[in-house]
Amino acid sequence: MPNKPEAKAARCPVCGKSAASPFRPFCSQRCKQVDLGRWLSGSYAIPGTPAEPEEDKQD
Repeated sequence: MPNKPEAKAARCPVCGKSAASPFRPFCSQRCKQVDLGRWLSGSYAIPGTPAEPEEDKQD
């Protein structure tokens, strides 16, 4: 039987340390909060076409 490739240890996407079970995929609560802060501040963005500016509405 062919050998299965060994799974790589999961790494924290913020600092690169080994991920810990209660915070997976992060290594700690701190890194989890850092990542959330980056999403909320807009540091992370999904590439796409630029949004069209809204036209001024006249009442």
